Amino acid sequence: MTADYDVLRMPFSASGPIMEKPAEYGAEEIWGPIGLILRMQLADVSYAGYQCMSVRVERKCGMRTRHNAAVTRNVNRRTFLQHLSAGSVAATIGGHSFAHASANSGVASPDMPFDIATGNAPVEVIVPAVVPAIYSTVSPGANDATLVIRITTMITNVWFDAIAPYHPTAIGVYSNLGRRPASEATDANGNTAIFYASKRVLGSLLPQHAAEWYAMLESVGLDPDDARQDLTSAIGIGNAAGESIVNAREHDGMNQLGDEGGRSHNGQPYADYLGYEAVNTEFELNDPSRWQPQMISDRLGIFRMQRFVTPQMRVTMPYSYRTSVGMVAPPPEKSDPGNPGYKEQADQVLEVSANLTDYQKMAAELFDDKILGLGFSALFASGRHGLSLEGLVQYDFLTNMAAFDAAIATWSMKHRYDAVRPASAIRFLCGDDPVTAWGGPGMGAVHDLPASQWRSYLQTADHPEYPSGSTALCAAHGEASRLYLGTDALGWSVPLAAGSSRIEPGVTPATDMELGPWETWTDFVRECGLSRVWGGVHFMAAVTEGEKLGTPIGRGAYEFLMRHIDGTQT
Repeated sequence: MTADYDVLRMPFSASGPIMEKPAEYGAEEIWGPIGLILRMQLADVSYAGYQCMSVRVERKCGMRTRHNAAVTRNVNRRTFLQHLSAGSVAATIGGHSFAHASANSGVASPDMPFDIATGNAPVEVIVPAVVPAIYSTVSPGANDATLVIRITTMITNVWFDAIAPYHPTAIGVYSNLGRRPASEATDANGNTAIFYASKRVLGSLLPQHAAEWYAMLESVGLDPDDARQDLTSAIGIGNAAGESIVNAREHDGMNQLGDEGGRSHNGQPYADYLGYEAVNTEFELNDPSRWQPQMISDRLGIFRMQRFVTPQMRVTMPYSYRTSVGMVAPPPEKSDPGNPGYKEQADQVLEVSANLTDYQKMAAELFDDKILGLGFSALFASGRHGLSLEGLVQYDFLTNMAAFDAAIATWSMKHRYDAVRPASAIRFLCGDDPVTAWGGPGMGAVHDLPASQWRSYLQTADHPEYPSGSTALCAAHGEASRLYLGTDALGWSVPLAAGSSRIEPGVTPATDMELGPWETWTDFVRECGLSRVWGGVHFMAAVTEGEKLGTPIGRGAYEFLMRHIDGTQT
């Protein structure tokens, strides 16, 4: 699946508007393609009011907040589904829209109350509740891959385990709760089990949102206080499945509770307890082949110094394999400043930076957000294939598990090689000499930029460069999707409004445009990788090796899932 890419080529031409705004919204407002809360996050702006979706409407709203948790958490099921459905109409396959495919899957209209007997709890209720919590509490841009993917994997895992007793042969990953009679294998029981299982896991992962998980069950007529664990009822099965996963994963190596490394008081959740120390500092590049933490500013006077985010991911317990020791990427030879390739790959990143198109910028932003790039491609594919509640649960767990296991292997290599990022290499090579490159938000390409002031279009991530984690995750996700769905065909596209950029709001893109279409998963993975070079955060070698690392992990995840479905996993 790996190929040499022309990173300067814009692979798809931008098109004009392909959908109309709903009549309820005024002419100034931007209509987003993937749901209101996601549109607000892609624009990197939240507003006090659902109608306010971009900096273009500041005059009307009168108040602007950045990642306002109180605002984002108020996006309800109706709003989420309404905008998700409307945005997805633009994405068609053979004349059939995603909204039509979703309807075939039993997903209710946003104007209808959730029907536990015929609805789809994950899509209609749980995802709209969890996504804002991730954005407001965990990762404002959903680009802290290890943290975001672990949450989504545990949630989808518990869905799978909660409905396994209603399948003829399936066995949960962390629980074996017996087999219920075929007459009980209804969506009502499946949804009920999923709700209670989700509440238990979400209470462990995001306890600060406990009131919301409580309200989530109340909103569909369930008693959040019902904690029984008898295995003859859907409520008991859900609670038992949730408890099993919490017990198995709270100490899986990721330090979720902050008590690893002998810490007994004042836990520091997800803190490094393995003792990684960077050889470079924010101000001094002692070794130009190694990762250098960056000083990050919110542009409002607050500065922070980067630390390697979750280096313990490399020892976290995977699903589909026992150890990542044999999953190895070759050394990044071009990251050695004595290698001619060191300057060549830095020059390539500068050339890309100087020629960035609106398409490349928006693609970089989309794939940087793991909920938008990975999560919503999966939701689209599940709708296109008309997956049932059971099918959606299996597929969503598979793609999240594949990405999670790919992240573990990738973090192992990142820790091993500790490779330099483009920003540090460019500054090392060029010092204060002027370069031609993107000059910052709204500046376009400039010709007098001191290299010491160069920055990548995307924020340089707080972990080493090689191999590309995003590419590995996309490759695992794509391979798992091909195998489960039985085809490489995808056909996904994302319409974007003018000025909806998170990094250049009000400026990029200059006109309404469309990302994609990604006709195949191969196209999707390819562009996910390229977007990391377009964003200025990776060299091409890291992309190539990230895809090589992630693809077989996706295959292994699929085989693991199938063993649990047919009941042969030991």
